[in-house]
Amino acid sequence: MEWIILILIGIAASSLGSLIGMGGGIVVVPALLYLATLPSFSHLTPQVVVGTSLFTMIFTGLSSTLAYMKHKTVDYKSGFIFLIGSGPGSILGAWVTDKMDLHSFNIYFGTFILFVSLVLVVKDKLKPLPFRKDKGIVRTFTDNSGTAFEYGFNPILGVMIAFIVGFLSGIFGIGGGSLMVPTMILLFFFPPHVATATSMFMILPTSILSSITHIALGNVNWLYALALIPGAWIGARIGVYLNTRFKSKTIVLIIRTILIIVGVRLIYQGITG
Repeated sequence: MEWIILILIGIAASSLGSLIGMGGGIVVVPALLYLATLPSFSHLTPQVVVGTSLFTMIFTGLSSTLAYMKHKTVDYKSGFIFLIGSGPGSILGAWVTDKMDLHSFNIYFGTFILFVSLVLVVKDKLKPLPFRKDKGIVRTFTDNSGTAFEYGFNPILGVMIAFIVGFLSGIFGIGGGSLMVPTMILLFFFPPHVATATSMFMILPTSILSSITHIALGNVNWLYALALIPGAWIGARIGVYLNTRFKSKTIVLIIRTILIIVGVRLIYQGITG
């Protein structure tokens, strides 16, 4: 029965994560934390939840990236630049999470994703950072309808933000997309579909690096990971399929709604624990 539950969680988490570029950890981590309150899963700690989630994200990232490559929506150049920061950050974050207890983890994680949802709610009222083409990287993308988008970023700022995202990814086991996707959309003017695909491309190596650290710390439940992986692989393909059929505004709305619900739930669990 435990395996059936975990496989279903893997499918649901990966479908959603791949759809919005978050890697599925935004669902896997809260789901496992909830299961930890039940007798059959009471041995789960926040550290094992995070480590197991990140290990599963490797396969979500791989499956999603292969699918998005076919749709030609991955910005490889930007992704590799961001990885310069997110890689080291994810390793550091994995070490930091080893010091947290369950209640503190729930509160910090819930607060973090509520912050992300708040940014998305007020995004239309925020003024974008000034960007000068002569002092940054400029990229272009043309969607299936023939509409051209121009976006770009300062590489130093991009690496710094990616480091923070990688650090938070290593702590919370979420793949980093929950912050990187809004950042790419709001600050760097990425089209949402490109931001989502590029985020999934980044999640693969970032998850590998942080997983290695968590494995060294003994924070991966291998049986649970093996149960989550098949669902993660299948769900990632489902998410990519849905992503190509949703409008950009719909994707952002999905992100906002899910983050608010999950964030409030986690903070409540952390306080009342």
